[in-house]
Amino acid sequence: MPSVTAPRSTAQAVEPAGSTQVDPAPRHRERHLFRLWFALPAMALVTFFFLTPFVANAVLSFMQWTGFSSTISFNGLANFRSLMALGILGHATWVTIAFAVTTMLTQNVIGLALAKALQETNRVNSIYRSVFFLPVLMSPLAAGFIWAAILSDHGPVNQFLGLLAGHEVAYSWLGHPVSALLTVGIIDGWKWSGLVTLVYIAGLNTIPRTVREAALLDGAGPWRRFVGIEMPLLAPAFTFNLVLTLVGSFSALDVIFATTKGGPGTATSVLNVAVFNQYGMGLFGTSSALSFMIAILVIVTAVPMIWFLRRREVHG
Repeated sequence: MPSVTAPRSTAQAVEPAGSTQVDPAPRHRERHLFRLWFALPAMALVTFFFLTPFVANAVLSFMQWTGFSSTISFNGLANFRSLMALGILGHATWVTIAFAVTTMLTQNVIGLALAKALQETNRVNSIYRSVFFLPVLMSPLAAGFIWAAILSDHGPVNQFLGLLAGHEVAYSWLGHPVSALLTVGIIDGWKWSGLVTLVYIAGLNTIPRTVREAALLDGAGPWRRFVGIEMPLLAPAFTFNLVLTLVGSFSALDVIFATTKGGPGTATSVLNVAVFNQYGMGLFGTSSALSFMIAILVIVTAVPMIWFLRRREVHG
């Protein structure tokens, strides 16, 4: 029995003479290269201002380099061993971590509270947002000097506490080791809380109004709506703010120098203060080693933190 084949369509049966199939690969490569040209300026800036200094600092941290000798020689881990033996590295690292945690908590607590209070967009809230953002625009040194005057033994804070207590109060907020570290951490957190506030406001305004209305119809109160609905949907904002504030606090120096200069003793001597002191004494190798430890500390804390927080994000 003869086989029957279906007729070919006109498009299949008739092909123009000399027609060739277009390979999409070259066009895809051209598009990829076109995008790469736009990324090159940013990559060049990152390489020049971050990667190059980082590599140079990492190399110098293993060098014997002082202001008392014209030669630079490799000395392995001698700089790190010297810093550990003197107790500088361990103490400065723990002070830095305590300062960073205090600053991070202060910024996020103040920022989230202000974001909830100023969430609605209106003329009055716009004015308040501008006012609370002013400390971000202020010089860290200026903020430190202002708070040093406010917290002095006979400053406004102690005078106000004296009125409440009924007797003179002359507590040295920046003169006690424990209160000094907490105080400078809170000051630094206050200074940058305006930026955190804007991020939380943006996150709150991305939550659909229908979600809040549905929770309200279900009888959920303000606290339950905040904890059960808003906080999970704010997870991307939490990730950004927590990592930003933690990493930023590792680079703090201005506020500490304006208030305590690392004192009393070494109570507020974070890693950056130790770097400054070592460099001032002409010990450039150990100063580079401390700078390298700051970079390692940022990587060790930020990467796991981002991984953990990103896993908990809920996208609405």
